[in-house]
Amino acid sequence: MVVCGDDGLAHRLAAELRDIYRRHVVLVVPDGQAGDQGAEPPVVPAGARAGTVPPLRSVPAPAPTREALLRARVEGAAALALLYEDDETNLRAALVVRRLNPGLRLVVRMYNRKLGDHLEELLDQAALVNDPAADRALLDASTTVLSDADTAAPALVATAIADTRKVVQADGLLLRAAERPAPGRGEVPNPGLCTLALLSSTTTDPAGSEGSDASGPQGPDLLPDDRVVQAAQGRGTVVLEAVRRAGPALPPRRLARRGAPLGEVFSARLRWALAGIVAAVLALAATTAALTDVGPAHAAYLTLLDLFAINDPALDDSFTRQVLQLLSGLVGLALLPLLVAGALEALGTFRTTGALRRPPRGLSGHVVLLGLGKIGARVLAGLREYDIPVVCVEQDPDARGIPLARDLGVPVLVGDVTEDGVLDAACVRRADALLALTSSDTTNLEAVLAARARKGDLRTVLRIYDDDFATAVYRTLRSAHPDAITRSRSVSHLAAPAFAGAMMGRQILGAIPVERKVLLFAALLVAGHPQLEGRTVAESFRPNAWRVLALDTADPAARRPDLAAAPHDGEQSQLLWDLHPGYILRPQDRVVIATTRRGLAELLATGPEPAPEAPTGPPVPSEGPGL
Repeated sequence: MVVCGDDGLAHRLAAELRDIYRRHVVLVVPDGQAGDQGAEPPVVPAGARAGTVPPLRSVPAPAPTREALLRARVEGAAALALLYEDDETNLRAALVVRRLNPGLRLVVRMYNRKLGDHLEELLDQAALVNDPAADRALLDASTTVLSDADTAAPALVATAIADTRKVVQADGLLLRAAERPAPGRGEVPNPGLCTLALLSSTTTDPAGSEGSDASGPQGPDLLPDDRVVQAAQGRGTVVLEAVRRAGPALPPRRLARRGAPLGEVFSARLRWALAGIVAAVLALAATTAALTDVGPAHAAYLTLLDLFAINDPALDDSFTRQVLQLLSGLVGLALLPLLVAGALEALGTFRTTGALRRPPRGLSGHVVLLGLGKIGARVLAGLREYDIPVVCVEQDPDARGIPLARDLGVPVLVGDVTEDGVLDAACVRRADALLALTSSDTTNLEAVLAARARKGDLRTVLRIYDDDFATAVYRTLRSAHPDAITRSRSVSHLAAPAFAGAMMGRQILGAIPVERKVLLFAALLVAGHPQLEGRTVAESFRPNAWRVLALDTADPAARRPDLAAAPHDGEQSQLLWDLHPGYILRPQDRVVIATTRRGLAELLATGPEPAPEAPTGPPVPSEGPGL
C-alpha cells in the first residue's frame, strides 16, 4: 500500500493499514515529515512473514511527482491513497498514477463532491483505455473519491447523539457497536441487531484484559453463538445497534427552505382587515343589486368601479345610487393603506426568511454546533438528517456552512464564541450537547470551558488536532467534571478507517476495535464462496469467524458499488437487516457480514495466512482522547 499526503491523515492512515489490516505501507510525505529519510520500500517475497506488524517505510517528496511515485514503486502496489489538502494536486497525481499502473486501486481525497464523482468515472475509463487487454486484472481496480469531512461527520454525529465513535455507515444507516455491562439477576439482555462480542470484563473484574498487558484466554470472544452468549455469566457484551435520533422533535411550524407559509407572510390583523373589506364589498354589491334595476353581475362590476374610483360620478342617477357610490369610495380609501401594509409585511417576511434565523425562545434539548467550516457543514447536514434541533455559532459570515444553515432553517449566531453572551444566546444552559468543531484548538477548548461553567453536566465534543494536547485536555476535563461526558475527536483519526477500508477494496465498510481485537464489516457477493453459497443464514454463521448481518435487496444491475456511501436524494435503503435465519443464500446475493481478519482472509482466499488477532503493543482504546 502506498500513502501520499502532507498532513496527519497520511500518517494515521498508514498506521491503520499496518496495525489493523497488517499491510506493508510506503509513506510518501514531505521531507520534514518522513520518518525514514530516503528509505526504499521493502521487497517481501510472496508468502513471507515479516513479523507480527509489517514495517513502515517513508519516501521523502515535496509533491507526488512521477519520480516520487516511481521511487515508491507504485507500478507494483495494490492500492494508493492521495491525501493532499489541495484537490488539484490530488487530481494531477491521480492521472499520472493511472498511466503508471492501470490496475491500481486508487483512493483520492477531495472536498468537491461533484468534481469527485466525475473523477471516479474518468479514472476508471482511463484505466481501460491505457490497458484494454487487462480486463481480468481490472476487475478489482476501482477509483474511490472520499472527503475527510464526509467520512468523519457520521462519527461526530454519533458522538453527539449516542456518545460513541464506534460507528459504521452502511447504505445510509448509521450503526454503532455499543458496550453493555453484564446483566444483573433477572435482567433480560437486549441483543440489538446482533451480539458482536463478549468482553473480557466481568462483574468481579471490570477492567478485564484492558487492565493488564497480557492477552490470552481472558480476551474478548468475537462473534460468539447464542449458546455461548447465554452461558456467559457476568461478562459484558458488544451489540450492534442502529443510531436513532435522541433529541425532541422540532416545532411543526418552521420555515422550509427559502419559502414561508401564507400564515407567516401576512399577519392575523392584516388578514382580518382584508376579510372585513371583502365583506363590505359583497354587501355593497348585494345592496346595489337589490335597490336598483341591474343584475348581480353588473352590480358587482359597478361596485368595483366605484371602489377603485374609476367610475363616472352618479350625478344623474337616483339618490340611492349616489349613496352607494360614496360608500364604495370610502371602502376604496380604506383598501389603499391595507394593500401597502400587505406589501410591506410580505417583503419583510421574505427578507427574514432569506436571512439567518435566531434561536427561538424556550429552546431546549438541542445541540450547539460551533464552527460551520467544511467539517461543521457536514456535521450539520448529518444532524438534520436525524431531525436533531441545532443552534450554530460561526464567526465568519461567509463560511461554507452558512448557506446550508439558511436553507435548512437552522438558527445561526454570527459572532465570536469566546465573547460574553454568545453561548447564552445559543441557549447552552438548556442544550443536550456542545460540538466545538472550529479549526482552532484553543478556541474549542475555551468554548467548552465556558459552556461547562454554565452547565456542568453538558456533553461536550472537542475537535483537537494535536494528540498530546488532546490527552491533557481530556484528562483534565474528566477530572474536573467526572459526571459529565467529555470526548475529544480528531478528524484525521476519524477519517482514517474509511480511507483504509477503501484501500482494502469497496467490500470493506469499516472496522471496529473490541479491546485488543478488531471486527471488520464487509459487503461480499455470495457467488464463489462455498462457505455461504447454498446455505441458510444460520448455517453460514461460523462462530469467531464471520456472521451474515444483512442482505442487499436491490436488483443486481441497479446496485450501488459502494455501500459505505450514503444513498443519493430520493433513494431508499436497500439493505434488509431483519434477515430470516432460514433464508438460503443465492449466488447473485450480496450480503453484509461481520468478520474477523482471519475469517475475511479465508472468505476472500487471498494472500498468506493473516497475523494473529491480538496485536502486540498497547491496546486499541475503546474511547479515548484524540480518537
